[in-house]
Amino acid sequence: MDESMDPRVVEHARILARWSTDIKRGEMVIVRASPESHELALALTREATKLGARVMVVMESDELNKAFFDAADDQTIALLPKHMMAAMKEADVYIGLGAPLNTMTLASVDPKKQIALAKANQPLSELVLSKRWCGTVHPCRSLAQQANMSLEEYQDFVYNAVIIDWAAESKNWFLLKDHLERHKDIRFVGPETDIHAETGGRIWIASDGRKNMPSGEVFTAPIEDSVEGKIYFDIPFLYQGKVIEGVRLSFEKGFVVDYSAEKEQPTLKAVLEVDEGARRLGEMAIGTNRGIKRYTLNMLFDEKIGDTIHCALGRAYKECNGLNESAVHVDMVKSMARGKITAGNEVIYHAGKFFYDK
Repeated sequence: MDESMDPRVVEHARILARWSTDIKRGEMVIVRASPESHELALALTREATKLGARVMVVMESDELNKAFFDAADDQTIALLPKHMMAAMKEADVYIGLGAPLNTMTLASVDPKKQIALAKANQPLSELVLSKRWCGTVHPCRSLAQQANMSLEEYQDFVYNAVIIDWAAESKNWFLLKDHLERHKDIRFVGPETDIHAETGGRIWIASDGRKNMPSGEVFTAPIEDSVEGKIYFDIPFLYQGKVIEGVRLSFEKGFVVDYSAEKEQPTLKAVLEVDEGARRLGEMAIGTNRGIKRYTLNMLFDEKIGDTIHCALGRAYKECNGLNESAVHVDMVKSMARGKITAGNEVIYHAGKFFYDK
């Protein structure tokens, strides 16, 4: 080990390789890394190689993506990246390391261009999701600034959420999954919110760090045409370089029939117009990681905040038996400190407590 490397980086890499993706001898591993995540990529390459895997690190950054958008015409954007598809077909494991140099690099890029690229890349995205995959972040100055923290504070924030005993921490999350699967519906009630959906035949997944690191959520894909009611998302979120705030959505027969945003409504409108699936919910979820106590405009953390719920417009996860298809999957988070979650006749959460809280 490089003695100058923070031992927490080494432990982060160990968790990614051994717990999150369970890398085995002879496997092919693709790591997507930005220049800012070089240290974690180095530790992860070393750890995966110790396990007998072959690692390919692909460099990516928002600056490179902006160069593409600035130069590409519509025909180029619509091209399927066959070379990336070929590499991903041969991969067993995919790990993405987020660490942007500047979180606002893509803010000036037309959202329609970004959404067109997401459409073109949809087969690649689906291929990635068919592998053992995990997404994480490496603490960097831009994410610390976005979170209104010093780099040292942000490093502590990240590693306190990542370096835990995942097997022990997730026991209650699996208990929550079991209770939710005893029922055929879910209902979220809170300020400006009363939304209900059918979930019969769908699978609830307790996310225990096998896909995202950190994790801490229990989620499903609602039956597509069953979502009814309204919901207000009070936690801001970052989407393609734009901070969207105060989203209100109304649903009838699973379809968004009315919407508004207190900030960046045109960006929300662009999301909803991507395709028909973007106007339906692909995910309904409960945040369970009480080690994450504040939002940082990074959905990897924000959707896991304890005492929250989140919903995603667009693509549903096949492992939940979800059927909704879309080129987008856009998560939005709501605090439930003054809310209530019920499934069937069971109160799952109320007044700041889950049924398993003492």
